[in-house]
Amino acid sequence: MGAGHAHTLYREGRSPVHALPPHCKIAAVFCFVLVVVSSPREAVWAFALYAVLLAGVAAVARIPAGYLLRRLLVEIPFVAFAVLMPFVAQGPRVEVLGMSLSQLGLWSAWNILVKGTLGVAASVLLASTTELRALLLGLQRLRMPPLLVQIASFMIRYGDVISDEMRRMRIARRSRGFEARGVRHWGVLAKSAGALFIRSYERGERVHLAMVSRGYTGSMPVIDDVTASRAQWTYAAALPLAALAVCLTGWMTL
Repeated sequence: MGAGHAHTLYREGRSPVHALPPHCKIAAVFCFVLVVVSSPREAVWAFALYAVLLAGVAAVARIPAGYLLRRLLVEIPFVAFAVLMPFVAQGPRVEVLGMSLSQLGLWSAWNILVKGTLGVAASVLLASTTELRALLLGLQRLRMPPLLVQIASFMIRYGDVISDEMRRMRIARRSRGFEARGVRHWGVLAKSAGALFIRSYERGERVHLAMVSRGYTGSMPVIDDVTASRAQWTYAAALPLAALAVCLTGWMTL
């Protein structure tokens, strides 16, 4: 994990949120999501307060609202699933805009939509303020199994290698006048996929042999030992603790 690695979600900045150690931010987001998921779905006001808390974090981190909203589009498949629930769920029905909808389905759709959106927003804020290499170091610092951290590290780095190989193959096909326009071209694309798999497998073997020849024994050396002070942990805990107060209030008011 010594080499730097940028990802498209990261937004460079010098805010207090950017400066926090990665394991503090990971723990804070994880606890925040747990609190949100544990909140009663009937406490609509509580989810509005959660959104305000995230908006406050985004403001401190200087993350524009448009930037955050564009990256929330990743949850569209879950939104589509939630929209269908009022139509297919059983139980008492209610008329909404001339349509007969299930009350239980409406609550379930709201539960999935609001909790999923808040969780994705918190994750986007984490990725926007933390470099990918720092995220991996943070996971390692939180005592996540080293093998899982290594797998994630190799997967991320090798994903870029495979993407670059796919780009070169696409350029090679176009330079030869090929353009997929129908089913009859699927054979060429299938052969390209097979060639990509073979090249990726061979490159993986070469990378492993190179690592072994340089002394790799199953664990990656830790170059940067990231630590956090008590003040930094307190600063990171502000978000989940505020959310916990909202959650407890929501349960008590039911």
